[in-house]
Amino acid sequence: MTDFTDLLTADRGEPARSIHLVDKDGFADWLKARPAAHRAMLAAMRFDGKVGYQFALLPTEGDEFEVVTTVANTANLSPWCLAKLGEALPEGRYRLAQGDPGPAALGWLLAQHRFDRYKSKPEPQPRRTLLVGDVAAIPVTVRLAEATVLVRDLVDTPASDMGPADLEAVARTLADQHGATLTVTSGDALDQGYPMIAAVGRAAERARAPRLIELTWGRVDHPRVALVGKGVCFDSGGLDLKPASGMRLMKKDMGGAAHALALAGLVMAERLPVRLHLLIPAVENSVSATAFRPGDILLSRVGLTVEVDNTDAEGRLVLGDALTRAGEEKPELILDFATLTGAARIALGPDLPATFVNDEALAAQLLVAAHESTDPLWRMPLWDGYDEMLKSDLADLANSADSPFAGSVTAALFLRRFVPDGTPWAHLDTFAWRPAAKPGRPKGGEALGLRAAFALLERRYPRA
Repeated sequence: MTDFTDLLTADRGEPARSIHLVDKDGFADWLKARPAAHRAMLAAMRFDGKVGYQFALLPTEGDEFEVVTTVANTANLSPWCLAKLGEALPEGRYRLAQGDPGPAALGWLLAQHRFDRYKSKPEPQPRRTLLVGDVAAIPVTVRLAEATVLVRDLVDTPASDMGPADLEAVARTLADQHGATLTVTSGDALDQGYPMIAAVGRAAERARAPRLIELTWGRVDHPRVALVGKGVCFDSGGLDLKPASGMRLMKKDMGGAAHALALAGLVMAERLPVRLHLLIPAVENSVSATAFRPGDILLSRVGLTVEVDNTDAEGRLVLGDALTRAGEEKPELILDFATLTGAARIALGPDLPATFVNDEALAAQLLVAAHESTDPLWRMPLWDGYDEMLKSDLADLANSADSPFAGSVTAALFLRRFVPDGTPWAHLDTFAWRPAAKPGRPKGGEALGLRAAFALLERRYPRA
């Protein structure tokens, strides 16, 4: 993982190159105050101050230079408005000509991360340091960057190196770092206690045994918060096999687990006053003679029976048992993350996690947190009328609707069956992937909803 610690440091007045931020409303006035040579250079470059990630290097004394870049609004910086500079500027120290970067410091850091684990000859990366006056903001910004990178790196890692045991190793490292307790249920205990997790993972059991990973941290008298993440380390679709095009990116089907692990790390690093309970059902949905089949009826941990309509709707099965376990400890809040449905992507595209919430106050808090952290979410309905789509002739419910409509809604309604009545719960159906690169956001694994969820927890459980 990239070492961010010296890329964002306190400004003690040392020499550094200036970065001028301009927007379309203030560019003309800023330009008037510049030397004639700079005005001529910018005119020749057709630098007009409009948004579009324009930036220019303007020579000063000797071999030095200063930087000018466009932003949407100099009074309200986004996390990404300095990301292009973080990727492209020469190595060295920089500071804003006016003010502090605030949220834009995050993009500056993330732009300098590279996932090069599998490169035989990784290219050396320049180190670009941003000097800031708000020293108190540095640690949490670095931790947000590290959490985001953790999600990206876990998702980008191929399934050959990211199986259930590897997710367990990540959780164990977090537990060791923060003095948390780790419990792993597998084998016969998983068969008996978490039959849906065991059923989904049993086709790969000999090579990549399924397990439920649980981490607990914090004082027992603090409010209990459960974080649940779908840990399907590769999804072939099972016997309802995916086509090649649908299987190509299924290393990312553990993206929900990556989000939950990263969020748990943030909660512990920031020492929020909660009793944390992290749950990762970790499996591979594979094909073998022991694979669960369409038409099988599974007994869940909560006692409901589930008819398997489609083995490619496996994520909701493993989450059902994990949500049941979370509810047994009577948490005051449950958040789950899952790369659950293609229907959510068809409805909302790659950038917006479909967000389902069973509590109006929680929904309002979560959407405010998403807006303030510039980590957008879009609320979707838990529409009771669609519950009938999950009816089974033989069991208490089916794992997939027999209709092409409202796929993300029916998946969320399935999960709701395993959440205790009266427990506030939010389900984020996130893509965990960026199909096209943007400044500070490379193509590949992506944290979508992570910062919003952390902002929610910070708001609900402020430090003393």
